[in-house]
Amino acid sequence: MVAEALRLSNAHRSPHHQVTHTVIHTGQHYDQSMSDVFFRELPIPTPEYNLEVGSGSHGKQTAALLERTEQVLLKSRPDVVVVYGDTNSTIAAGLAAVKIGIPVAHVEAGLRSFNRQMPEEINRVATDHISDLLFCPTETAVQNLRREGITQSVFLSGDVMLDAVLSFRCVAREQSKILPELALSAKSYVLLTIHRAENTDSSERIKEVLDFLLEIKYPVVFPMHPRTKSRLQREPGLADYGKRLEQSENIRVIDPVSYLDMLALEDGARLILTDSGGVQKEAYFLEVPCLTVRGETEWAETLIDGWNQLIEPSRSSLSKIEGVWDGNGSGSRGKPNLEYFGSGHAATKIVHTLLQNS
Repeated sequence: MVAEALRLSNAHRSPHHQVTHTVIHTGQHYDQSMSDVFFRELPIPTPEYNLEVGSGSHGKQTAALLERTEQVLLKSRPDVVVVYGDTNSTIAAGLAAVKIGIPVAHVEAGLRSFNRQMPEEINRVATDHISDLLFCPTETAVQNLRREGITQSVFLSGDVMLDAVLSFRCVAREQSKILPELALSAKSYVLLTIHRAENTDSSERIKEVLDFLLEIKYPVVFPMHPRTKSRLQREPGLADYGKRLEQSENIRVIDPVSYLDMLALEDGARLILTDSGGVQKEAYFLEVPCLTVRGETEWAETLIDGWNQLIEPSRSSLSKIEGVWDGNGSGSRGKPNLEYFGSGHAATKIVHTLLQNS
């Protein structure tokens, strides 16, 4: 959620707002390509605190985040704690704050996949029910909260990720060198990301996904997430898949990339294949067709007009890839309706509301 934090931080630094904004870096991504590069590449304030939590099981990581965030909050005593999204750090920071009487503001409130097997679903539901201010990116999210009896201090802010894409798309086009470095031309490749627990934690499931991916006949660029890479390296039964990916004529595995490079890869892709919620949205914002390897999505708006389609890793889904590829992008789809996600000024709305309620 780095880019979203940037937008809020910039709004905080407006001369009209006398607000001290303290950034806490959880240290979950200790790989430089997933962490430090964002602070070098984008005008994001240097974090005052780095919790250095690292990876681990959900229980271990959440417990460490809760304990270390509490220590920071007891020391700094902020007026409000702003949490983002649906990660372990989201619920941990929210719990740490509410237990010592500090109000919690949840950005990206109200999202629901309605799949309680997803760790992210548990995080987002629990965070919404302990938050004092709830900032919803879409009207669907507002309605989800209403069905759960949450109607007070709910605000339709729009999506801060839309703010980020609108702000940095041109910057990525000007500054990113990732396409020429990989000898890629625009609309000549599939961009692939796979990292969700539902696709990587089960040996049977990850084998199904990898078998499916290895059948794709088009050029594929695959920035491999540390979660996926770790699974392939540490489990003997998956070692062969790592070799097959390396030897594949179509799949090109690369290290994780920075925000601007990822935005450039998304912008230049002919098709995006992913299980990431954020990448689904960015594909929609950039008018790039997306196939999501999941049974459901919390971003229902992206499914309208077929810009995003949910698929299983099966032979029939290969024909969907072929259909989107041969359709040369948009096919018969209408233009994505970005108004579902606001006006591109969600961060400003959120800061204004925080100031009014603090």
